[in-house]
Amino acid sequence: MTGSALVLMIASMALIWGGLAASAVGLARRPENSHMPPGGEDDPTPTD
Repeated sequence: MTGSALVLMIASMALIWGGLAASAVGLARRPENSHMPPGGEDDPTPTD
């Protein structure tokens, strides 16, 4: 591999793994809400 190919490969790997690490840290800091108000898409529709 040439030097420029190695630099590009390392930069792209850092971007991918850095994004994964940032999303994991963000999810750990702010987990999803366990309680949501009623009326979401998962609520069954009443049948008349």
